[in-house]
Amino acid sequence: MTGSVVIIGAGPAGLTVGNILRAAGIDCVILEAGSRAFIEQRPRAGVLEECVVRGLERRGLAADLLRHAVRQTTCEFRVEGERLRFDFGELTGQHHWVYPQPRLVTDLVAEYADVRGGEIVFGVADVELTGTDTADPQVSYTDAETGRRRLLRCDFVAGCDGAQGVTRHALPSRAGIARHDYGVGWLALLAEVPPSNDCAVFGLHPSGFAGHMARSATMTRYYLECLPDDDPADWSHRRVWAELQQRLAAQGAAPLAEGRLIEKRVLPMRNFVVRPMAYGRLFLAGDAAHLTAPIAAKGMNLALHDAFALGDALVGRLAGGDESALADYSARCLRRVWDYQEFSGWLSEVFHGPSSGDSHHAGTALSRLRRLFSSPTAAAAFAEQYLGITAGG
Repeated sequence: MTGSVVIIGAGPAGLTVGNILRAAGIDCVILEAGSRAFIEQRPRAGVLEECVVRGLERRGLAADLLRHAVRQTTCEFRVEGERLRFDFGELTGQHHWVYPQPRLVTDLVAEYADVRGGEIVFGVADVELTGTDTADPQVSYTDAETGRRRLLRCDFVAGCDGAQGVTRHALPSRAGIARHDYGVGWLALLAEVPPSNDCAVFGLHPSGFAGHMARSATMTRYYLECLPDDDPADWSHRRVWAELQQRLAAQGAAPLAEGRLIEKRVLPMRNFVVRPMAYGRLFLAGDAAHLTAPIAAKGMNLALHDAFALGDALVGRLAGGDESALADYSARCLRRVWDYQEFSGWLSEVFHGPSSGDSHHAGTALSRLRRLFSSPTAAAAFAEQYLGITAGG
């Protein structure tokens, strides 16, 4: 192939970049290690910011989302037996959209491959990048159907293949990576049960943080703070629900509806940021460039912000010869990345303070939380960060 862009990874970022390029008539191909069925069913995030939804809408990628997504204007903190409702919609006029990532990926794949005629190769293996620091980047991979190696030549490579993908590991030795480890884990759970509340619930408890987030009318995402090296197998059905019931209990709150757990995995709470997000003709987006722990539900949103910026910049360069947006891509994205990293850290202090075993840490964490309900200034600042309104980029 002699083309313009090879995109590695068919997650929200890679598919969005591909759709932007195809809409502009630019040649591209997406390489994906999984099958189409796999990426359309893989359980992941489900909360989208208003500005991200509008970005998808402007690019013709939000039709099903706008028809089916659930809007949320409040969140609820449960602490010391109290229910503290925070109405960010009233403060900002904006809301969150709940739309499971598998549904968004399904929409994006269909638009890219079936509507816009984009090429996508599933089941690739042994992907290698060469020449990304030259004007002649090359990507090779093993084709799943034939077992043969294929070589693609292109103008640019978009690395959208996640934190464990090949593109991040293909960075030169001079690449800078900033890291932070929160020292805790979250047991991520997907339950085949209707949501037990009308909004996201954050439980701050001496036994550990717990979270409740709706994914659909019949599916709910839960989180339980745990040790980062816990084995999910040690968390039996009975133990999971007992801890969730205890940590999310509050006066006036009905017991959680319990159901079958269809996913259990431990997520170590850690962040990293690659600086810069571009090296030569290789541009990183999403988790390949930065990992944000799910503390503030920012990962998919950041990936899509990156994709908008990268897709538009590549169109500007390849369709119009304008280098400026591509040259500014990394700096522009990193302003938002660092803003979200900071907010994730702030929220971690609140969520994990009561279970830290440090009475001073617990006291300051609860003080931070209660300030949101006593100070209009603090409430407005939190709402804007929670919704991504004031982030750079």
